Amino acid sequence: MDFSLDEDLVSLADLARTIFDDLATTDRVREVETSQTRIDAPLWGALGEAGLIGLPVPEEHDGAGLGLDALCVVLEEQGRHVAPVPLWSAGVAALVLARFGTGQQRADLLPDLASGASRTTLALEEYDGAEPSAPLATARKEGDGWRVTGTKAVVPSLTGADHVLVSATAEAGPGLFLVALDGAGAGDGVSSTLSETTSWDLAGELVLDDAPATAVGTPGDRALAVTLRTAAIALAALQVGVADGAMRLAASYLSEREQFGRPLGTFQAVQHQLADCFIDIDAMRVTLWQALVADADDPLGAEPGGVAERAALVAKWWCDKGGLDVVHRTQHVHGGIGVDTDYPVHRHFLLGKQVSATLGGEHAALASLGDLIATTEVAS
Repeated sequence: MDFSLDEDLVSLADLARTIFDDLATTDRVREVETSQTRIDAPLWGALGEAGLIGLPVPEEHDGAGLGLDALCVVLEEQGRHVAPVPLWSAGVAALVLARFGTGQQRADLLPDLASGASRTTLALEEYDGAEPSAPLATARKEGDGWRVTGTKAVVPSLTGADHVLVSATAEAGPGLFLVALDGAGAGDGVSSTLSETTSWDLAGELVLDDAPATAVGTPGDRALAVTLRTAAIALAALQVGVADGAMRLAASYLSEREQFGRPLGTFQAVQHQLADCFIDIDAMRVTLWQALVADADDPLGAEPGGVAERAALVAKWWCDKGGLDVVHRTQHVHGGIGVDTDYPVHRHFLLGKQVSATLGGEHAALASLGDLIATTEVAS
């Protein structure tokens, strides 16, 4: 299978790289880490002006209509620069609304999401070991709308979001619900508490108490499953960039730093460490693009437990495990400077660790893949 990028994706990658090179400098990232929101607003605005936020939004709603693969190309560049913008959560939310939202939801939300003027985030995780695919939060029908009750954990980049897509279980089964926020993580029946994550992001604990909501898709359909699949792929793309950026920093450092009169990069033990990193990143990228090809073949999840779902879990497992291994190795070969917060490689380690734990991490992905294979094989 040929995973070479076509000309459009190569151009997108080049554009994204230029913007991140110019605006996501080490000094700027350090400055945003101590800001009130932890989000680089000028960088977010530049991405919106360049049309990179609206890549998965259909053209009729002012987006580019290029889908998940285009978003993932930009996410990889973001990961390379550890740029502090909420691209993965906002991009997945926009794509899900484009695929499953009602005509009214798409018309009302997607144009502003495409420009970056508005932002929707995701509330897909909970406490007590709850499986993302079987949320403990509940939804009940009320007239033409819904009411959602429950507590959601680690809602990414909650500050400044105008809406949140919440996973909850209704009588008909798990579903996805759109809840309005006031930009500060609150709203009617909604309260939140912000906490600093491993990667310096401010994530929120979202408490919903009979909060008014509208359904995205129909409870019990494939909207939540596809959202989780899409989020896993987006996180895998981000992790590929994080790992690749860390490896490049290590290669540059080791080619310049000398010990015993020789560059550290000439020592065989160090070369083997980076060779392992290269192999892991290559495997991560292959599984990512396998998942993207499978997603394009079944965007609405018409085949439960099929190729697309399996491929996304494989990519998630590889990128959780391989990505974490790479950021550990690259920090290790830097020696003492690897833990110096004035040197940028520690940011790759922190973001890689954060991504690898999102939606359950490598062990959860592997367990879900095993359950999926066992269930579908028995059924067939």
